[in-house]
Amino acid sequence: MALKSKAKPLPQRVSGFLAARNRAGLLRARNSLPRILRMTMGAIGAFWIAESIWGHTQPIFAATSALISLGFGASTTIRKTAEVALGCTLGVALGDTLMHWFGQGIWQAALVMSLSLVVARYLDSGAIFSTQLGMQSALVVLLPVSVDGPFARSIDALTGSLLALLVIVLWPSDPRRTPVSALSDLFKELSEAILECSWAIRDDDRRSAFHALIKARATQKHLDKLPSAFSASKELAMISPTGRRHRHELNRLSERFNHYDWTARNLRVFARRLSSVLSNGALTPEGAEALAPLLREVSEAVNSLAHSVREQTLAGQQKYERAAIRQLESAAAQLDPESLGVQGLQGEGLILLLRPMIVDLLESAGRNHDEAIAALPKLS
Repeated sequence: MALKSKAKPLPQRVSGFLAARNRAGLLRARNSLPRILRMTMGAIGAFWIAESIWGHTQPIFAATSALISLGFGASTTIRKTAEVALGCTLGVALGDTLMHWFGQGIWQAALVMSLSLVVARYLDSGAIFSTQLGMQSALVVLLPVSVDGPFARSIDALTGSLLALLVIVLWPSDPRRTPVSALSDLFKELSEAILECSWAIRDDDRRSAFHALIKARATQKHLDKLPSAFSASKELAMISPTGRRHRHELNRLSERFNHYDWTARNLRVFARRLSSVLSNGALTPEGAEALAPLLREVSEAVNSLAHSVREQTLAGQQKYERAAIRQLESAAAQLDPESLGVQGLQGEGLILLLRPMIVDLLESAGRNHDEAIAALPKLS
């Protein structure tokens, strides 16, 4: 009788959970240090400007406006920062104006927040913009009247917002980080899924082919991130003096997005078909012996593409792209069912499904369409 595995004692499980949370927290804090420094400089700098240069007393709205504008969003871009900054500034200005008319109190705060949210929804559909405008206007009415005049807090909010935009332009995060991370993860999972297909053929195991299909489907989350990531990164690279050197690289990678998408789609179709072919025993031993190493070679080529996007220098990127092209062209030259020893309608169809995927991978590596097509052997 098989022995049942004992569950770990509660103290050990709690200790493991706390250790995992601690590691995740330390990693998150370390990765956020540049943004933390940027937020701190923006908030304290705005407070100092409003207090020392404008002469305002306790200009808290200058600091909060800058801090909110530079916050821990998924991707702080010029547009998002401007949206938050405008919401903060308009909220304070609207609160100042309505307080001047209606005075202060609970019912005035309710009226101001309602009117502010109506105005926000009229001006913009963004949730962040509406929330900031309503919150800031309500705070103006609820907090004590400023000793610096009726619209001093509006000036403070504008100061913080403008400084936040200036910080984003002059001290942006690396514009490559988000798209490169998503693209590297995409290539890594594609490589693993193709390798799983190779193992499925080697071991004549349809379950491995099904696992490869699951991995190929999991790449969609990375593909979904790429369009917005490329858009935000190109925006930063266009405006920021420090990010301009990355413009050509980001343009080059974003122009290939369709080929990344088509590669993933073709791989899903291939893995699904492979599971069916293996279930029906439609792949000859000779065909399996030739196809398994060919897929390993394709997997290594995709892994080279993952290395290429992580490289910081153009020379390093081109080195790995050339390696990927050599491997892919070598694999493409073999994609003839007859030369691979693959027979039967199902087996030959499997090879035909690989051909468009290899073409898209070659174009992902920098080949144009005609060059990628030329790498395939003509079918008799």
